[in-house]
Amino acid sequence: MSRPSLPDDATAPKLAASAFDLLLIELVPMAYRLQSDLAARESELVSQASLLHLFPAKGKNNSSKRKQIVSGTSTTDGAGKSSTVAGTTAGAAGTVTTDAGGGEEEDEQVREAVFYRLDKLGYRVGQGLVERFAADQPRPTTHLEMIKFVCKDLWTRVFRKQIDNLKTNHRGTFVLTDARFQPLSRMSADRRLGPKGVEQAVAKAQAFLWFPCGVIRGALQGLGMNVTVNAESTDLPIATFQIRLVGAKP
Repeated sequence: MSRPSLPDDATAPKLAASAFDLLLIELVPMAYRLQSDLAARESELVSQASLLHLFPAKGKNNSSKRKQIVSGTSTTDGAGKSSTVAGTTAGAAGTVTTDAGGGEEEDEQVREAVFYRLDKLGYRVGQGLVERFAADQPRPTTHLEMIKFVCKDLWTRVFRKQIDNLKTNHRGTFVLTDARFQPLSRMSADRRLGPKGVEQAVAKAQAFLWFPCGVIRGALQGLGMNVTVNAESTDLPIATFQIRLVGAKP
């Protein structure tokens, strides 16, 4: 006899809570790996395009020159004069490599790309959760009720606890504080480095706040509230989220 299927509701999860926690933690390194792979592929395409730009024609002679560029060999013209093509190409390739690498600027571009990826992913998740959880209950009608929905219902579903503190200036700005944010609760600082170790841990923790920012923004957008969301952590595992209604005065 087959087992009866469980009802499809929010109180009957089909994913282990611990597995979901690990998935939330893995989102950040996964996003960085994807972005690194994309950057490496883009750099390779730029290098290939540069070589094709040096010899745009499709003739047989240019085809042999491309092969000589790759192998690093020299060629001899009809007058017996030997000329090394590899030297010229090495300079061109060096230029491409220099342009592709940007040091701190490139790191900032990668960081922004990862932030965009995680924020968009969280946005889609937040919208889906609102549609799923708000289907069987009345939707909140005021901005404060929408924020309370995020603090209680949504946060409990995703992180298994409510927001610890909610503040508002009643002009469209809300500050949510989670004193033990689940993705940061498993992180620790290298105490051997002293205060520097704590600073490094807090700096690395900021990336784990991008996904929940997207979740909040997507959930509120699904409820009809257009907001911007910023987050920071000054001490592990505390996380603070600032929600500001678009167009609201500070």
